[in-house]
Amino acid sequence: MSVPNGAGAGLAAWHAYMAGGGDPQALRDLLAEDAVFHSPVVHTPQAGRDKVFAYLHAASHVLGGDDFRYLREIVDGDQAMLEFQSSLDGIQINGVDIIAWNADGKISDFKVMVRPLKAINKVWEKMAEMLAAQAAS
Repeated sequence: MSVPNGAGAGLAAWHAYMAGGGDPQALRDLLAEDAVFHSPVVHTPQAGRDKVFAYLHAASHVLGGDDFRYLREIVDGDQAMLEFQSSLDGIQINGVDIIAWNADGKISDFKVMVRPLKAINKVWEKMAEMLAAQAAS
């Protein structure tokens, strides 16, 4: 897939991370120090590399199972929208990742939207478990 300048290397690195099984160091290397994460279930943006890392690492393990796949993507300059589907405990999940990269090719902003409501509730449940486990370790 050909990607215009701007998101190119960052988008390729994101796809490699998702395809590669969720290596924590690979994810950390993708994130800008001042990155911001917008969760479908947390009302306030989560700012800073460490917080964004915690959410994205948990999400990649909760949602990134064998049936996770990106359906399509729209790229415009330093931004991309990636529609995905997956399932969790038998619930079909459809969502969108909206990602922006800074001039250094690092993720500066990451927003996730998920549907339907049943899927959001299941994602919230599983993410809370994963984040609590990360905090305990």
